[in-house]
Amino acid sequence: MLLSQPLSGVLSGVSQSELRRRLVHASGTGLPLLYVLEFVTWTQLGSVMLLASAIAAALEFFRLVVGLEWSIYDNLTRSYEQSNVAGYALFVFSITAVVLVFAPHVAVPAALMLTIGDPISGVLGTTREAGEPKRLRTLVAMFVVCLAVSLPFLVPAAGVAAGLAASVAAALGATLADGFKPVLAGYVVDDNLSIPPAASVAAGVVLAVTGAAPVFG
Repeated sequence: MLLSQPLSGVLSGVSQSELRRRLVHASGTGLPLLYVLEFVTWTQLGSVMLLASAIAAALEFFRLVVGLEWSIYDNLTRSYEQSNVAGYALFVFSITAVVLVFAPHVAVPAALMLTIGDPISGVLGTTREAGEPKRLRTLVAMFVVCLAVSLPFLVPAAGVAAGLAASVAAALGATLADGFKPVLAGYVVDDNLSIPPAASVAAGVVLAVTGAAPVFG
């Protein structure tokens, strides 16, 4: 069974620092929810994300270039991020990119796949190393979560058939991006950077082919 292992058993194999990273990761769900709950317009969300990206870029500049050391980085960065841009910054940059480029019904679920799907997948697959594919059960869990967060946005926007097809495509794109982190020239291609674009492009291709809903914002 995919999730037959008790939650306590899954969490017992997760370090405290890793669990903290995943909780911080999931807290990013509040960003797209600002638009979903109508606290901001789509244009305003783009501005919020640009501000968040500027802050993340500044923090990374001080960490990597100036050499500023804060204890919080010890808990929120992994060993391979010590001399590279950290996952939290890639997370913000990636969501910002899809929000600025794609329509809400494409970008919002893509962002949620990163903020909700990736932490769940990460907890299930924390034993895997960078560059090593995740277990099948982890990939299936990621796909199911991503499909679930896609349907409420893409089906109303594109209709049942096209919306379902776009949701499946987006979930597959996100799952593939999450399932394998290639190492290029010694740099790990983090799924924080790849999940939202992969999901958005996959859904966008289906919507463009069917003409059922706009792709770009």
